Amino acid sequence: MSNEDLFKPKKKESGAKKFWRIVFGTMVGFFLSCLIVSILSMLMFAAMIASVGSTNTVTVRDNSVLKLDLQKPIQEQAMENPFDMFGDEFSQYYQSGIGLDDILTCIKAAAKDSKIKGIYINTESVSASPATLKEIHDALVEFKKSGKFIYAYADNYTQGAYYLASVADNVTMSTTGLLQFRGVALQVMFYKGLIDKLDVDMQIIRHGKFKSAVEPYMMDKMSEANREQMTLLANTLWNTVVDDIAAERKLDKETLNQIADNMFFGTATKAVENKLIDKTCYKDEVAQDLKKLVGLAEDKDLSIIGLSEYRKAVKAETISTKDEIAVVYAVGQITGGKSGNDVMGSETMVKLIKDAYTSENVKAIVLRVNSPGGDGTASDIIWNEIEQAKKAGKVVVTSMGDYAASGGYYISCNSNYIIAQPNTLTGSIGVFGMVPSFQRALKNKLGVTIDGVTTNKHSDAGGALRPLNAEELEVYQNFIDEFYGIFTQRVADGRGMEQSAVDEIGQGRVWAGADALKIGLVDALGNMDDAIAKAAELANLDNYKVTYYPKKKDFWTTLMEKTSGDNNIQAVIRQELGDQYYIYQGLQQLKNAEGVQALMPMQIQFE
Repeated sequence: MSNEDLFKPKKKESGAKKFWRIVFGTMVGFFLSCLIVSILSMLMFAAMIASVGSTNTVTVRDNSVLKLDLQKPIQEQAMENPFDMFGDEFSQYYQSGIGLDDILTCIKAAAKDSKIKGIYINTESVSASPATLKEIHDALVEFKKSGKFIYAYADNYTQGAYYLASVADNVTMSTTGLLQFRGVALQVMFYKGLIDKLDVDMQIIRHGKFKSAVEPYMMDKMSEANREQMTLLANTLWNTVVDDIAAERKLDKETLNQIADNMFFGTATKAVENKLIDKTCYKDEVAQDLKKLVGLAEDKDLSIIGLSEYRKAVKAETISTKDEIAVVYAVGQITGGKSGNDVMGSETMVKLIKDAYTSENVKAIVLRVNSPGGDGTASDIIWNEIEQAKKAGKVVVTSMGDYAASGGYYISCNSNYIIAQPNTLTGSIGVFGMVPSFQRALKNKLGVTIDGVTTNKHSDAGGALRPLNAEELEVYQNFIDEFYGIFTQRVADGRGMEQSAVDEIGQGRVWAGADALKIGLVDALGNMDDAIAKAAELANLDNYKVTYYPKKKDFWTTLMEKTSGDNNIQAVIRQELGDQYYIYQGLQQLKNAEGVQALMPMQIQFE
């Protein structure tokens, strides 16, 4: 700018221009202020959370009662609920399940905690499979050996909730509440009629007459082989439940089965008459009952502490040793790549297992399997990493949860020792593939036809735009048969059996843990603690600590993942569907069913 420009008179600003300059200036200032305030608020909030999170300790009052409210879905290892620290008013808005590990830890700790006088079970329904319920049930039975009481109350009881409540010294419910007790039903939805209406050709290639995961797409009802295996499964699962309830309620099994045969769907009064519960009452009476059990006067306040709060008060046992047993969680449908919601990715699993067996401190590995199977190749990749762990001199023990079937059994079969729950669903040694053809559907429904050129005879085989011919189906079948041979040989080698013997109990057949023990697919019945103890025994460890892979995610990782679109949707779906979440899981399994599948044919919920 020249000196002349400096001394030129300034043009007078118009009123309109001045007005808009002030308005826009104010708006920019406002938005900048809001942005700065937002950033400062977030930083202050982060500092507050970090501060609260780091100093968030819980003091358990004398004469407290641990409350078990198991309404949320129970997962093997739930992520941290970041809003627990603010109380139930905030945490209820955060969609999160309950960790089975946390439930069992709290029950075990409460038995030794002099400040906890008993457990109060207050849940109407439980979103969990039979093996998970069995594990909690057995932990409660063990708790009673401490001499402390267990008291149960609910307005209504589903079968799963009643199964847990039956452990209690006092089982009560609302006077007009409903208790359901009618047995186990295993049902399958068949889609062949829908597929026919859509003119889709679903070409099935499988090995194993019991491999019924594909039946819904090729039949309109169960095959006799599937009916046979599901009947045995249902009876084994139900017998476990009846045996446990009979033992705790001092009833005989015949009486309980007669009650179920009459479809018990009755009020509390009727439940008392049948000795399923002890008395009817209202919730205000429950508080008085608990005070009496604790030894408090009626005018004294009752201290009840919830699971999430008590978990913070439970301190990890300090053990002065470097020796570790690594618990590696193998949860979800097996796929390639990385793990995610209800998905066990082979890439993630290989890293976890390798991290465990390459650690000098880790002397043994417990593989906690809860999987219905999935991708055959991914299953073999995980199997191989278990093999590498054993070659590295590590003992490997498998602890089976709700499911360890098909691909889930594949990754378990070469462990040094396998422990299952009586009602774990396992086996399902078989493979299948599905190749859909939409040629007829496109032509008949949309008027679309397909044409093209190929360089070789079968270049367009399996492309879903035309059916496979006989020669191509034979190629696919040979591949499936070969993979089945690899699967059965893996099992034979791992279990010390002849391959022909594995084939006899294989063929895709699903077995309950109690039956799997009889035929040699598992070594013992028990829970994860039993598996850890066995691993210590095999590794000659007297003093050891337990580490977990993967480690629970920290507050911020959990918060960001849970508030992200896909993860939050998954959590909401799980929360909203509750006991019916297995239907959604089944659809997800089909969506991921690419290539050779070693997948169990069903999901089971004990309602």
